[in-house]
Amino acid sequence: MESRHFVRFLLLFLGIVTLLVITWINLPYAPPNATEIFDCNSFSSWCTSKNRFQPKKIINPLKQLTKPTRHLASHTPQHPLDPLTIQEINHVRTILSSHPLFKFSSPYAFHSVSLEEPDKPLVLNWKRGDSLLPRKASVIARVNNKSYVLTVDLSTEQVSLHSRVPLSGYPTMTVEDMTSSTWAPLANATFNRTILERGVDLKDLACLPISLGWFGKAEENRRLIKVQCYSMKDTANFYMRPIEGLTVLLDMDTKQVVEISDKGRTIPIPKAANTDYRFSAQELHKQMNLINPISIEQPKGPSFVIEDEHMVKWANWEFHLKPDARAGVIVSRARVKDPNTGEVRNVMYKGFSSELFVPYMDPTDAWYFKTYMDAGEYGFGLQSMPLDPLNDCPRNAYYMDGVFAAADGTPYVRSNMVCVFERYAGDIGWRHSESPITGMEIREVRPKVTLVVRMAASVANYDYIVDWEFQTDGLIRIKVGLSGILMVKGTPYENMNQVSEQENLFGTLLSENVIGVIHDHYITFYLDMDIDESDNSFVKVNIQRQDTAPGKSPRASYLKATRNVAKTEKDAQIKLKLYDPAEFHVINPTKKTRVGNPVGYKVVPGGTAASLLDLEDPPQKRGAFTNNQIWVTPYNRSEEWAGGLFVYQSQGEDTLAVWSDRDRPIENKDIVVWYTLGFHHVPCQEDFPIMPTVSSSFDLKPVNFFESNPILRIPPNLEKDLPVCKTTASS
Repeated sequence: MESRHFVRFLLLFLGIVTLLVITWINLPYAPPNATEIFDCNSFSSWCTSKNRFQPKKIINPLKQLTKPTRHLASHTPQHPLDPLTIQEINHVRTILSSHPLFKFSSPYAFHSVSLEEPDKPLVLNWKRGDSLLPRKASVIARVNNKSYVLTVDLSTEQVSLHSRVPLSGYPTMTVEDMTSSTWAPLANATFNRTILERGVDLKDLACLPISLGWFGKAEENRRLIKVQCYSMKDTANFYMRPIEGLTVLLDMDTKQVVEISDKGRTIPIPKAANTDYRFSAQELHKQMNLINPISIEQPKGPSFVIEDEHMVKWANWEFHLKPDARAGVIVSRARVKDPNTGEVRNVMYKGFSSELFVPYMDPTDAWYFKTYMDAGEYGFGLQSMPLDPLNDCPRNAYYMDGVFAAADGTPYVRSNMVCVFERYAGDIGWRHSESPITGMEIREVRPKVTLVVRMAASVANYDYIVDWEFQTDGLIRIKVGLSGILMVKGTPYENMNQVSEQENLFGTLLSENVIGVIHDHYITFYLDMDIDESDNSFVKVNIQRQDTAPGKSPRASYLKATRNVAKTEKDAQIKLKLYDPAEFHVINPTKKTRVGNPVGYKVVPGGTAASLLDLEDPPQKRGAFTNNQIWVTPYNRSEEWAGGLFVYQSQGEDTLAVWSDRDRPIENKDIVVWYTLGFHHVPCQEDFPIMPTVSSSFDLKPVNFFESNPILRIPPNLEKDLPVCKTTASS
């Protein structure tokens, strides 16, 4: 009896150690001393005290660096929108530790500690050199299993408790929530026995914490999570080896197993062969060198500068940039210089990815609940991983770290979270060649160089690459790339000839015993447009066929553009239609061009997949912000997260769709545009074992914003101006 207990204990211990190693990559990394940060010239050592912080506040990456240029977290914020520093997060933690809510309570956890941004008018009126606006922190915490929203004034140390808390749902999970949930089932003897009966050693076990959405009253009044597991024997790609049909329902607060469902005992675990995607795991004779090395060289360095660690200035653009635990990255105060007047003009006050919705299309027991909302449930920024220099971002990229708070309030650094770089891919800014028949020998071409802000989040199996790309012609392109590893389903089938025509696989057979399940991806962006000033209008420009009167023209029809100004929110709820085309303008009705057109920008749609789920399906009620591709709401600082402030297990009563149905006035108001990029993904064999990146984007494009082509006067490339790279003689 005692030997059996010892073996069970040993297996449990090995399993826990293994899982902690697996989940280590998601754990926050904090400096040994919270007041210290990464060394200026090395990733592996700490700054000495005399070199810890640089007095120079303008970072100009104008040198060829052997190592990436890094953002160093500062003691002192310089801009009202700068994220909380390590010192400020420590200050918040100290203030709250003596507050009665926390001082006499246990347990508690901080789910979010972020800057509470000052009121928008104050930020708009603030200029560099002015005194910094009062710094406040917004804190979301769980104390004795209850959620709280607080404001902490860092100057006065006053703590304000918000009375309004969402009706349902819970805050974003902490990294500690996710990590502890993956090994909690190992304390359950039935679970351990089930794993062993499936032929998996506990030392080979890898488990994932899976948000469960909301499907009725049985799931209310406690934080629940589901855990599913995989075998990582003989491969790093354990996602391709699911223990199909085994699902653990766990109480996230007590870490007690509520229920174990095991409905896949007859389904084999897929083999590990050909699943490892690492370059080091590929057989040497199968490695492919398809192209010669390529790199964009900049002998004079990049053309952008970073002022005060967060203000990006490049060409005719300037904007504030910061990492964010929930949104990933936030672009604020985006302004562009007018080539005619020299005025730096407002375009966008704030933009970020507000929410993601990823429903899988399998209604069976082990899959129906997989309807992820990655920003609100997991934290898009919390799941960001360090970018890989030369592969994620090119040479001469500038890297920015994120500073976040762990569940106990301790600050930690997410290194290399965001990169900024210039892109030149041989694209053309504008061109014209004159035909010989005119007798004019004209060939005018201008190259297109753009500035890219990039972050990548690895939300378990999936990787999302988000780019904000700025062009000199005033256009902003927002692009999302999907890569990583499919979430797959185990199956007894090894070939499609075994599957009857009547059977629904809910996906594609990718390899022996592996099905890639059909799913969607929706990424909803928050875009607080301020075209020259905050008060703007939304205009739907309908493009319609007009028939000519008989005998009036050889033409039978033509197109006409009709402008309709949206009066209220429902006027601006847009479902894109291929055969009912329109343009979507945000204009400043009080400012006109020389010839009388209102200045503006337009949303140019892309990635237009739309949700086909029933509107009353519980996942779609929670993800109702995808019911339209475009929404416009009046600015409200409490309405930033399209799925609601508390998304986890929410019921959908605090979403963008609910706000918009209030039908508030939006004409000539401070308005926010919301755009959803959508992808339908029917997996294919090329997605196995890891997916080539699939991307889509939408644009914010000037429309009568400038008096003429804003890049008319830029010069062409000349041979004498470009670097010449010479090959080195091989030995």
